[in-house]
Amino acid sequence: MRKFLVVLDDSRECLNAMRFAALRAAHTGGGVTILSIVPPEEYQHWMGVADLMRAEARERIEAHFEVFAKWMRDKQGVNPELVIREGDPVTEILAQVSEDDQIGVLVLGAATEKAGPGPLVTAMSRNSGNLPIPITIVPGDMSKERLEAIT
Repeated sequence: MRKFLVVLDDSRECLNAMRFAALRAAHTGGGVTILSIVPPEEYQHWMGVADLMRAEARERIEAHFEVFAKWMRDKQGVNPELVIREGDPVTEILAQVSEDDQIGVLVLGAATEKAGPGPLVTAMSRNSGNLPIPITIVPGDMSKERLEAIT
């Protein structure tokens, strides 16, 4: 089974990437892996409470995941899996792709601000030549109706 890898973060454009991945998976009989990456610097200043902070970050991620997972299961018939990694986002995405040979497409949401598509899209575009899979970049302001029409 081919899986779509999508990154769960706090960006607005993440929502369209999730929708796109779920719709494509539903239409092609694929799966969805949702990857959330916790930056390690979040814990460096609080070494004494690092485990507690990691647990809280994990709970927050799992709560966000459940919202998306419920929608994917109920509306698209797709049961996504959650992977949480800690480290640099680009490094962790590349590692996930290399460790899971069922991942066939990386789906990212692009920001629509004048500053550009966002740091993750920019960094992954620079690394696209090193990826063994294609990247799909979904515009963050694309309507649900347009997403449904193109998937």
